[in-house]
Amino acid sequence: MYTLGINAAFHDCSACLVSDGIVIAAAEEERFTRIKHGKRPLPFTVWQLPFHAIDYCLAEAGITLSDVAHVAYSYDPFLQLGEHAGQATIALPLEPSAHAGEWDAPWDPLALCYVVNAPRQLASGAPHHLQQRFRKVAAGGAGSAPYRWHFVEHHLGHEASAFLAAPFAQCAVLTIDGRGERATTSYGVFQDGEYRRLRQIDYPQSLGLLYEEITEHLGFLRSSDEYKVMALASYGKPAFISQLREIVRYDGEGAYSVAKVKWSEVFGPPRQRGAPLAQAHMDIAHSLQAVLEETVLRMTDWLYRETGMADLAMAGGVGLNCVMNAKLRDRGPFKRIWVQPAAGDSGTALGAALWIDSQHRAPRNRRWQMEHVFLGPAYDDAAIEHLLREAGLPYRRVPDIAEATAELLAQNKVVGWFQGRMEFGPRSLGARSILASPIDPDMQSHLNQIKDREDFRPVAPVVLEEEAAEWFVNGGVSPFMLFVYDVRADKADRIPAVRHVDGTARVQTINRAQHAAYYDLIKSFAARTGVPVLVNTSFNTRGEPIVCTPRDALESFCTTPLDVLAIGPFLLEKHTLMRGRGTHEAARQAMAARP
Repeated sequence: MYTLGINAAFHDCSACLVSDGIVIAAAEEERFTRIKHGKRPLPFTVWQLPFHAIDYCLAEAGITLSDVAHVAYSYDPFLQLGEHAGQATIALPLEPSAHAGEWDAPWDPLALCYVVNAPRQLASGAPHHLQQRFRKVAAGGAGSAPYRWHFVEHHLGHEASAFLAAPFAQCAVLTIDGRGERATTSYGVFQDGEYRRLRQIDYPQSLGLLYEEITEHLGFLRSSDEYKVMALASYGKPAFISQLREIVRYDGEGAYSVAKVKWSEVFGPPRQRGAPLAQAHMDIAHSLQAVLEETVLRMTDWLYRETGMADLAMAGGVGLNCVMNAKLRDRGPFKRIWVQPAAGDSGTALGAALWIDSQHRAPRNRRWQMEHVFLGPAYDDAAIEHLLREAGLPYRRVPDIAEATAELLAQNKVVGWFQGRMEFGPRSLGARSILASPIDPDMQSHLNQIKDREDFRPVAPVVLEEEAAEWFVNGGVSPFMLFVYDVRADKADRIPAVRHVDGTARVQTINRAQHAAYYDLIKSFAARTGVPVLVNTSFNTRGEPIVCTPRDALESFCTTPLDVLAIGPFLLEKHTLMRGRGTHEAARQAMAARP
């Protein structure tokens, strides 16, 4: 039984395919279309389905859409439609934003119409070049589709992506994001194979929207750049914490409220995009982060008392805040915390698919847990070499890509690393990564220049799982880069590039079962340097999605100051490329000219 999960209502649109309880594939649409986040979260984009990601998932299983038994869409419009649910029409004024009405937002009716029509869009709206996998369904239309369609509540998609993927037989569940249909926060418990929601917090009370609004006030892009605010917070002081504590109130029993205010009256004028960052901006970020952490700590205290569970599974966009996660780990009541690595909206495709699969499969026992995120496309050596030959660029095939790349990293080269199946979720975790030595104290600023990133942003380490505790305080298993750890004082001078201004690092651990080539690379680097750590940052540049295909990797390599591209068993070195082509620009033009 195949179940296709789809996330499309807001942003980070994605698809996931589950076969009898096993996740076969999962990917975000942005990786194929090269549009960051797939689309902006606007009512006018709700109609767009992640056809490229769906096509990939079906291809990975060797099936077409007509072979799918269930389609799970991670948003339920009928939770918002209310009395309009049984009607054939819905009113939309010509100028919605000029009229106050019954809806939370004036364009909600348009967005809901698009969601309700998603089954028809899936059946007949595939782009021309992808229609082969959709053709049999398109011929009959949505009404004759062989699969059963399910609208799955947005927060249930988040919840299921946590408790049905976590390494726990039973656990408490917490999801926090901007908003779903109504819910912005939900609490639950997974026990004896059943899930029960304990309570939810509804819009407009939202910690996720609070973080988004202040992100925008600080001159960054909301629903996109919140992680930058988290990084900026380390440079600030709690100068605005009293004001924010008045705005964000914990009301007890898991409830909280966020007062509606004009942020310019609280913090002063908003920062314009690209304007210098003043100390006040850093203090705003610091105060916001502190209030978020202390509020969520109180929420988890209640959840722990209510459930009596030792373990906590989390999802929702706020779950990507690795600094907050570390506070919950160190100061919270739960023994273990697991955060689903695609915790943002992309992960609801995973959760919706797992949930519907679990409800319609017998027996309903769990058959899968998320031990890694390598669920995207891979490309064989022949396909990679064909592209390299077509591009006319000098390359060499090496007998051991890990050994050869480790030698270059030990020489302080910066490497684009493209190996195996692409990661699902926002983090590059060793399949589509830019790697470098952490030993050079200037490497962080150098990488930020290469990627055209803000100076204050840190870069993260990957460490051999068995060595984590030797290099990071209480270092444990952390495969998804979702928790920060203090760098050990006696190791700080050896890995200065990955140590943030507050002394922490956002750590990824790796074992060989998760990704053999990646593990062997770090092991080989350690043999040369005595340091079992590398800098790992995403293989992209500012505003671009992480690379997906060999062509994406080659274009990024040719148009940035990367020194090396390690792609499959092949190595390309920039100095060789430039010598063979004459100039960096000539190499770029040679790549662009190829079909």
